[in-house]
Amino acid sequence: MAKIDLSEYTRGGEGSPHLRAYLAVPEGEGPWPGVVITHEAWGVDEQMRAHADRLARLGYLTIVPDLYSEGGMARCVVKVIMSMRSGRGRAIVDIAAAKRWLLDRDDCTGRIGVVGFCMGGGFALATVADFDASAVNYGFTPKKLERSLDRACPVVGSFGDRDAGLRRAADELRATLDAAGVVNDIKEYPGAGHSFLNEAPNGPRILRAVFRAMHTGPHPESAVDAWQRIDAFLTEHLAAPSEP
Repeated sequence: MAKIDLSEYTRGGEGSPHLRAYLAVPEGEGPWPGVVITHEAWGVDEQMRAHADRLARLGYLTIVPDLYSEGGMARCVVKVIMSMRSGRGRAIVDIAAAKRWLLDRDDCTGRIGVVGFCMGGGFALATVADFDASAVNYGFTPKKLERSLDRACPVVGSFGDRDAGLRRAADELRATLDAAGVVNDIKEYPGAGHSFLNEAPNGPRILRAVFRAMHTGPHPESAVDAWQRIDAFLTEHLAAPSEP
């Protein structure tokens, strides 16, 4: 597990000039399928690194590009969210750079998935035409999603029914994907709220009491099932090496 520099993959372009990332490598010998994690609004924190480590233990070469590389959350969050909603901009370029970095590795099979959480779940939808599988976890639907669905990869999605900001999001996403003929597995978990896949509370400590009142944070019983579905879905759709 290591921090890496991806600036070579964004130099002279529209991405972050000093793009950083967290890398988690499975044990043993590859090649392995790759996963790009798109992080929550709080950035590449302990919880996002834990998700990357989990995916590496499951056998995925996993990278988490820091979409706040050019100034941290306070300076970058608005532009990053705008990029997610529009499907354009620096953050989209940074995610593509992370994918290219994986593809250039000899220990990657060439099959790459994207796994997103919260804000990153929106990016996992915004980039469905660019990956071989997408795992959307309590993500907001980007504007004009339908534009990408004719080339969309299969999508697995996990939502909580106590997530007030995403009421009916699971049903609406499922209906949209079904209408476009996109293979999907979308599930809403009773009793779970936003960020229920996290292993511990995150975000500013001063706000955590508010988050608990909003049912935001870990819901272990739902997380166990969601992770099993994510792993099974990625295994199914990332297993075969890409053709040369």
